[in-house]
Amino acid sequence: MKILVTGGTGFIGRHIVWRLVCQGHEVLFSGRNASAAADVVRHSQGTVRWLALEHGSAAAARTLLEATRGCTAVVHCAALSSPWGTTEAFAQANLMATDEVLNACRVNQVKRLVHLSTPSLYFAFRDRLDIHENEPLPVPVNEYARTKALAELSIQAAGLAEAVILRPRAVFGPWDGTLLPRLLRVMQRGHIPLMRGGRAQLDLTCVNNLVHAVELSLSQPLPRPLCIYNVSNGTPLAFKELLQRIAEHFQLTLRTRRLPWRLVDAVALALETSARLRHRGEPLLTRYGAGVLAFSQTLNLDAIRKELGYRPVITQEQGIGQHAQWWLAQQGIKP
Repeated sequence: MKILVTGGTGFIGRHIVWRLVCQGHEVLFSGRNASAAADVVRHSQGTVRWLALEHGSAAAARTLLEATRGCTAVVHCAALSSPWGTTEAFAQANLMATDEVLNACRVNQVKRLVHLSTPSLYFAFRDRLDIHENEPLPVPVNEYARTKALAELSIQAAGLAEAVILRPRAVFGPWDGTLLPRLLRVMQRGHIPLMRGGRAQLDLTCVNNLVHAVELSLSQPLPRPLCIYNVSNGTPLAFKELLQRIAEHFQLTLRTRRLPWRLVDAVALALETSARLRHRGEPLLTRYGAGVLAFSQTLNLDAIRKELGYRPVITQEQGIGQHAQWWLAQQGIKP
């Protein structure tokens, strides 16, 4: 198959590119960063082509139309995934980008679209366990969740022949620049705050397992024109237990401090308010960033298991170990 991967220079996108190339597909990937694109090409075990593209620019729609000619599928990874940012930045990265992809798929009659969304749509500052895809969504907690929800609505309204929306929870692995790196920086510098006793049950997704879910989404027959699936390892861990495993694998000393959620929430709100009033960048702590570590969120995987045959290809322990080996090598530390 000829497949376009948008956002192929990012953490998740590059892993998808590498896997599809290994499978023998003709792969084209897009992204803005030439240096990151060169790194993706260098680590590819086969031929792959980079498409310089900035979603929301005047040329983006035209470039995508040309790139998707003859494509069997598009994997849409490009997005702004952050707890903080401007309304305009999220609209450009998450809404305009999706509209450009949908238009290209319609015009060139691309057979299947696989869109990476987020279970941040489910977050509501309360414990939520075993969440199904068809449950009503709460009011979006931030601009990221709001724009990703609107992007899903655009896909649902597009009427494509075949589309899959994946909602992967807390993806981690080599080249991750967001999830574990943030925890690691705090662990290196000081104490990790344990809110609500560190009992929150957290679902995680090894990037290998998300890539496997994407493979299935591209290759398996779909029961409906539009399918929405949760993705995770299916093995939730209490936050304090996750920290212990990370410390062990990453050779770090774990220091924790129990703090009341109400206090942390109040501090985060104050920092957010100050950042907005002074037009500064992301504050040191956001309510969402603290909340995802304070409240349980686990996903029900029945749909993707039954309809696509999804089974994790790597355990959570193996995934943490794999990520740790890569991270330690980057730090010049022998595992």
